[in-house]
Amino acid sequence: MELIQYLNTYFLTEEVLLKKVNVDYSVLEKYQLMGIMPKASYQLRLAIHCDSFFGLRDETQSLRYYAKGYVSWFNVVRELSDAQGGHKEAVYAVFLKRYLDTIHKLNGLGHALNRVQKEHDLHCHIEQEWAHFLAGTYGLCTLSGLPEDIAAKELAISQINTLSQLTSLTSEQRIQLTRAVNLLDDVSALFAPHERETSSRKRLVDDIRKIYQLSA
Repeated sequence: MELIQYLNTYFLTEEVLLKKVNVDYSVLEKYQLMGIMPKASYQLRLAIHCDSFFGLRDETQSLRYYAKGYVSWFNVVRELSDAQGGHKEAVYAVFLKRYLDTIHKLNGLGHALNRVQKEHDLHCHIEQEWAHFLAGTYGLCTLSGLPEDIAAKELAISQINTLSQLTSLTSEQRIQLTRAVNLLDDVSALFAPHERETSSRKRLVDDIRKIYQLSA
């Protein structure tokens, strides 16, 4: 029940998502098959055993859960679909721009890009992120599932991994590490109860704060 409570609190069932965007499942499925709308982040297959005054009843039910941010992404997809026929390139261009804008904004705030993330390598990396986005992966591990949180999460993880590999930190590097951990904390999902001990949040936020005695 704790898992279902978590999902119902932080995610939308497919039924609720469809109501919020006012379409039926066929439209959502079409966009997913076109490779422009993310799939569900969680799918539950429930075996239900009901015992009541009217007797026993057994049935199965499947529930799909989506990140809440997918409502706004669906509206982006629908607008581009209406205007440009839903070309995948046009939708990906929105994802790319929003991702890069976030990286540049964070860079201006002192979250430095490492050499692996620059120019050509960064674009190749974002193409891989796009595939994970469409699979619903980032709906599971970021608060919104949207490009802004994905970019921030990846940048923060890169900084944390780089700094935590150093044998010792200068005061400036310690500040950078604190800011990177706090950024990851801000954009990461809580994760489902059974996932938390092995999650990136546990490893790169909770554990790093303990090891380096960082303030939240």
